[in-house]
Amino acid sequence: MTHLTDLSMTEALAGLARRDFSAVDLTEAYLAAMDRGRGLNAYITETPAVARAQAQASDARRAAGTAGPMDGAPLAVKDLFCTKGIRTTAASKILGDFTPPYESTVTEKLFGAGGVLLGKTNLDEFAMGSSNTASAFGPVISPWSGKDPARANRPLVPGGSSGGSAAAVAGRLALAATGTDTGGSIRQPASFSGIVGIKPTYGRCSRWGVVAFASSLEQPGPLTRTVADSALMLRAMAGFDPKDSTSVEREVPDYTAALGRSVKGLRIGIPREYRIEGLPAPIEAGWRRSEEILRAAGADIVEVSLPHTRYALPVYYIIAPAEASSNLARYDGARYGWRASNPATLNDMYATTRGQGFGKEVRRRILIGTYVLSAGYYDAYYVKAQKVRRLLRQDFEAAFTQCDALLTPTAPSTAFAIGEQESDPVQMYMNDVFTVTLNLVGLPGISVPVGLAPDGLPFGMQLMGRAFDESTLFTLASVLEKEAGFTAHSPFTA
Repeated sequence: MTHLTDLSMTEALAGLARRDFSAVDLTEAYLAAMDRGRGLNAYITETPAVARAQAQASDARRAAGTAGPMDGAPLAVKDLFCTKGIRTTAASKILGDFTPPYESTVTEKLFGAGGVLLGKTNLDEFAMGSSNTASAFGPVISPWSGKDPARANRPLVPGGSSGGSAAAVAGRLALAATGTDTGGSIRQPASFSGIVGIKPTYGRCSRWGVVAFASSLEQPGPLTRTVADSALMLRAMAGFDPKDSTSVEREVPDYTAALGRSVKGLRIGIPREYRIEGLPAPIEAGWRRSEEILRAAGADIVEVSLPHTRYALPVYYIIAPAEASSNLARYDGARYGWRASNPATLNDMYATTRGQGFGKEVRRRILIGTYVLSAGYYDAYYVKAQKVRRLLRQDFEAAFTQCDALLTPTAPSTAFAIGEQESDPVQMYMNDVFTVTLNLVGLPGISVPVGLAPDGLPFGMQLMGRAFDESTLFTLASVLEKEAGFTAHSPFTA
């Protein structure tokens, strides 16, 4: 008999509808798995009392015939989303025991659809990282172990910054989870963890109540086990929010209706600039195979050019730190959060609080951002980066006159061992080489697991689409998922 925590969301919701089990049964199964899986360090704050109360309320709604579209689904929430009355840390010491008096719009929508909160997941501090090792609460351990003898007994990263969410979903500690994607922080951990992750179009999901890192780049989205689950969850999360000035007033389609549609006649672009030197052979082969799957399904494969791609990573690491420098200026110990004890002066309080309250990676990015925004360097770095950002947008506009979606790898490698890249920040930043461009141009992208490398670790392919055309991505992703036949899940069993 299939264990309840092995069910996908669509399977679990169907079981709840048939009364095969209750929301309380499903929630208790996940709470027990969380107890057994604490070694992954996927959660910062667990909320069993909240989960049980929400599950009981869900069963009551189902009995009354008023169940919502996700009623009874046990979810994990990245600890970047404010949750009313529940500690929200952004995985940083500087927020201390901050407990929001309000709910983020995305979590409010999910709970309104019947979602059950299991807890708040770990992340790279303020979502700044690609490994989930930059957390004040310790690193997240991937539920995958791999077969590389050079890494024997060395825990692997789940990817970042949404690593806690990815590990919780892949390790069967949550049915699905929220994430945020500022430079690949949903898609890269999805690839490393063998699950599905989508970054919606900028403005599709409200950012209100999400602790800010880089406001023009970040977008909430779901991490799930299947494409169908992702379609269901995104519909619940998305929608216009007047509280968020970056939210776009646009109808949210029924994404599940896009699943299983024919892809015949769709044109899939392969950007020649993404064929980078040193791409591991298994990922290259997976890319070729994914092309063939879509071609065999009736899509046309065409080569396109995104000529300014080589500038995307440096542009991102100018704009993102600049926005972080501005956003994180509010954490000074004077208004809320953690404060250094016994400062000599007001300026000493500011300096000591920020110096001790922020971790190393956050301090690095604040310093970079302050530098590129400073007098004498603003025009040379920040303004120039914004001009190149416009050229990147024009590249995509031109490419989408020739195709309906783009296909690339999600990440340039499989998961690496904790500590393996931490001595070289530039090497760590290279994990985002295939993902940051979509954040700079505001377009949607989805990562779908397509295979295991010889090291026994999963990797995914990324589909990129036009603005607000997530439906086409779901159509293509469902075909890729079905024909790639990826059924492996992590050897970790909670």
